[in-house]
Amino acid sequence: MRIAFISDIHGNLTALQAVLADLAHQNADLVISLGDVVTLGPQPAEVLATLRDLGCICISGNHDEAVLDPERAAELQIAAHLVPDLFWGQSRLSATDLEFIKSFHTTHELTFPDGTSVLCFHGSPHSSTDLILSTTPNEELDRFLNGRNADVFIGGHSHIQMLRRYGDKLVLNSGSVGNAFTRAYQPGIPPKLLPWAEYAVLDQNGQALEVELRRVPFNTAEVLSRVKECGLPGAEWWLSQY
Repeated sequence: MRIAFISDIHGNLTALQAVLADLAHQNADLVISLGDVVTLGPQPAEVLATLRDLGCICISGNHDEAVLDPERAAELQIAAHLVPDLFWGQSRLSATDLEFIKSFHTTHELTFPDGTSVLCFHGSPHSSTDLILSTTPNEELDRFLNGRNADVFIGGHSHIQMLRRYGDKLVLNSGSVGNAFTRAYQPGIPPKLLPWAEYAVLDQNGQALEVELRRVPFNTAEVLSRVKECGLPGAEWWLSQY
């Protein structure tokens, strides 16, 4: 059984299409989206339509929660300068699109044929805003994962791919499809983006569990062209990337 995990697309359809083209050669049995689908990027509705057509399992991220209720932006740790982008993205979505986002799950659990259990989430099993990094102290990780049992924990949110052993468990981050960061986000310091899309594949092959952290280049010039055309409030930040 082979499962692909995508996360943090953030309205970047070009990057998502590059990942899906790569996925077409990966023989995945299932695709799971780990949240933060439509905000910040130039093509929110198109990304949502692609996920709907893909029929993947969707987890809700903090940006997904915020696009349903922008008044909660601060509570959901959406920086004040991103709020105009949040409202812009919401304005591009139909009532049907918003209903689809409402159907996203908080977490999702699955079990491989050999019994290996996997728990999927955005930030942590308890909150879409919890941030799990390779440097997160074990005591804090204990709190984030408290009360939830699995052999593999996998999320997104940080925009940084990660494989970390935690006792006899694995803690993974699939990275970001649309906004792969060069370094962990620091408040007040705008992140810089990498010119590739990231995703992960878990493969239970016989008695082995294989983890692939994949990166796929995409057409950055096309993304910037879309940003210029669409009237996105945060266009200046995008145009400073790549």
